Amino acid sequence: MGTIDDYLDRLGPEQRAPLQRVVDVARRIAPDAEEGTSYGMPALRLGGRPLIGITASAQHLSVFPFSPAVVEAVAPDLPGFSLSKGTIRFTAEQPVPDAVVERLVTLRRAELEG
Repeated sequence: MGTIDDYLDRLGPEQRAPLQRVVDVARRIAPDAEEGTSYGMPALRLGGRPLIGITASAQHLSVFPFSPAVVEAVAPDLPGFSLSKGTIRFTAEQPVPDAVVERLVTLRRAELEG
């Protein structure tokens, strides 16, 4: 078990399932990523740098690609989602589509390896 798995295990199923899906997609795109933390949140890391982070709050779930440029790049694919400089907020009822998670992980990975 790692940091992300421990975090997800503490959540209820309505929050765990959509965040687990984000993590599963990210791990498929970046199988060499390691679990850790970044900015105090559970994260997948590549080469010691944050790739993607996740959090759950009472009002929403969040995925953090740690890059305003990546959020901006996928924003057109996320109409109706709450976005900020480095965050994509979503709910279990409106999860981030897998294709968008794939793209944001691919883009962030390219930033880290570029």
